[in-house]
Amino acid sequence: MPLAVGQLLQGRYRILRLLGQGGMGAVYLAEDTRLGRQCAVKENIPDPTAAPQVLAQLRQQFQAEARILAALDHPNLPKVYDFFTDGGSEYIVMEYIEGDTLATLSQRQGGPLPERPVLIWADQVLDALEELHGQQPRPIIHRDIKPANIILTAKGRIKLVDFGLVKLLDPNDPRTATVMKGMGTPEYAPLEQYASGAGHTDARSDIYSIAEFRAALAAARAGLGLSIPPASPPAPAAMRCPSCGQAYAVGEIYCQNCAAVLAGERACPHCGASAPSGALYCPGCGRVIASSVTPCPQCGHANAPVEVYCQGCSRPLGRDGVCRACGQGLPQHARYCPACGSHV
Repeated sequence: MPLAVGQLLQGRYRILRLLGQGGMGAVYLAEDTRLGRQCAVKENIPDPTAAPQVLAQLRQQFQAEARILAALDHPNLPKVYDFFTDGGSEYIVMEYIEGDTLATLSQRQGGPLPERPVLIWADQVLDALEELHGQQPRPIIHRDIKPANIILTAKGRIKLVDFGLVKLLDPNDPRTATVMKGMGTPEYAPLEQYASGAGHTDARSDIYSIAEFRAALAAARAGLGLSIPPASPPAPAAMRCPSCGQAYAVGEIYCQNCAAVLAGERACPHCGASAPSGALYCPGCGRVIASSVTPCPQCGHANAPVEVYCQGCSRPLGRDGVCRACGQGLPQHARYCPACGSHV
């Protein structure tokens, strides 16, 4: 139930008006009657369908994360003044930041924003992330970076707000379990935050979101985001290992679970050993069994057509050019000479 205007929390914070509302709670403008200043009060409403043990775990997590955020002091992050639980909901009291979100600025512009200010804003968000990701012993991952969560103040300073999906990185496991899958903003979220089976986020997830929001502002569009549904469908029967049932990707020859051959076998024409149908080289004698070969112009060794360097003498195949510095042959699409290291 929304908080009423004039309602007093903890005998101290008087609600003035609603600033914003989402699926997990709301943010209110309030007055700190003890210090005589305005503040923002964020309300996190628990899921009424969650089990009691889950609610208890989330409450402990909230308190741990609130303490970490309260200890932060960075010009691009809001200050956290207080946190508490009242009536079954959790509250965080933060610095009230006046300004427009980058989403509002983009809508007002009605077209692409100039590149230079977008780069300056992104640089300030990176400064904030450097502070968050550098926390020890548990780095902080924001996981919901988007234009609507970035405020530009009247003084031109960027503030990264809304830590509703923040996670603490476990130092004993450099991955962060994505407990709240399917949450956040798909247009700016990385694959691992949504896709079933990939559910771990780390500092790189925030970097991905920065690239998305920067491109979105510069092109006057929403983030490209994810093109997959939140829950990936199971792999079809034809894409499962016949021995153990493990799903496998197109092009795999051996099962990554039980090492069984996935696409049948054939006899090596050189030694007679059994080899997977899709193999380029025989596992018995090591010779090429692909349907076509690329002979090395230096030593004559037969190579599979995908090779860039000869498997016999290690020299480049497909002499598309010659290094101007040392005269050695260059492999296809080479940017540096493999012999002398010169730029080509």
